Amino acid sequence: MATETLSIGKALNTGLRRALENDPKVVIMGEDVGKLGGVFRITDGLQKDFGDQRVIDTPLAESGIIGTAIGLAIRGYRPVCEIQFDGFVYPAYDQIVSQVAKMHYRSRGKLRIPMVIRIPFGGGIGAVEHHSESPEAYFSHTAGLKVVSCANPQDAYVMIQQAIASDDPIIFLEPKRRYWEKGPVDLDAPLADAYPLHASRVVRPGTDVTLLAYGPMVRTCLDAATAAAEDGRELEVIDLRTISPLDLGVVYESVRRTGRAVVVHEAPSNVGLGAEIAARITEECFYSLESPVLRVTGFDTPYPAARVEEEYLPDLDRVLDAVDRTFGW
Repeated sequence: MATETLSIGKALNTGLRRALENDPKVVIMGEDVGKLGGVFRITDGLQKDFGDQRVIDTPLAESGIIGTAIGLAIRGYRPVCEIQFDGFVYPAYDQIVSQVAKMHYRSRGKLRIPMVIRIPFGGGIGAVEHHSESPEAYFSHTAGLKVVSCANPQDAYVMIQQAIASDDPIIFLEPKRRYWEKGPVDLDAPLADAYPLHASRVVRPGTDVTLLAYGPMVRTCLDAATAAAEDGRELEVIDLRTISPLDLGVVYESVRRTGRAVVVHEAPSNVGLGAEIAARITEECFYSLESPVLRVTGFDTPYPAARVEEEYLPDLDRVLDAVDRTFGW
């Protein structure tokens, strides 16, 4: 069994390579994805090995990238579009919401749009304006789109292949601040036996409080759980993995045991995923809750300049403070 230690970025690269090898209908397209290998080098070496007809450098026109991919998908291809940074996706938003999300419904099920839109998202890299945002709620609110986010190298490797193999359009959110974090990746495990794409997972068992996160905040919650253990509290950490559709069965089971829940994400709190998750937990687990479901999020402001972004991002201290507050009721 070939298990290697890879970064999340390299795991994504390897998963994309496998998808290109396994299906000649898979094409990758985006700004600088070919010769340069992408801004974060996620597609490094793929154009060299598969040619410029399958790894395509596009003009700087996000709407054009997505519009072209829609046509390819209708004709039987499986396009994988890279949006260089989260804040660059908005010129393509009309195509995604008006066309990608609705084509299957509009055609009464006759047309499928098997395409993946990869978006590096979140902060933590000291970038300039439009380079650090969390747009997941926009897409999660849109019927017809599926939205997922990986948080470790193994999931990055497997989930990108599962997304490409899916017949549904998928927004694939990649935690850019975690691209360089490493972990074990099983390169030989059959994809058919992998953990389901649209399923949450307990990544650290605990008994006292349930922490819920996805993407870059999973590591933050794991660090918080490690710190809390020094004070005798066992925090259960759940990686949601799928943002739309939400898979909350494992969450309800956890909250019924712990009686407390804290949802953590970088996006602002107002009408964010945390609000939806908190509402569903309250509906399903009301009589098990020992305190209200709390949220630790970014603030309801434009994403700040790089010098102060650490004041904006949820961190270990803010998560632990929320945990403390759950015991104050």
